[in-house]
Amino acid sequence: MFDEYGDLITVEELCEMLSIGKNTAYALLNSGTVKAFRIKRVWKIPKKSVVAYVIEKSHL
Repeated sequence: MFDEYGDLITVEELCEMLSIGKNTAYALLNSGTVKAFRIKRVWKIPKKSVVAYVIEKSHL
């Protein structure tokens, strides 16, 4: 799943992966729904956390 992406993804790639807008992406990140961290002002999102989010939401 999402093999074309690296281990750490950007907010733009998160939007692409989930077909969502930036506002929704930042809401997911700020709430901790998708586990990620920030270095200064740049979000670093582990691809594993996106996969876990998709699996959890799809009840697989």
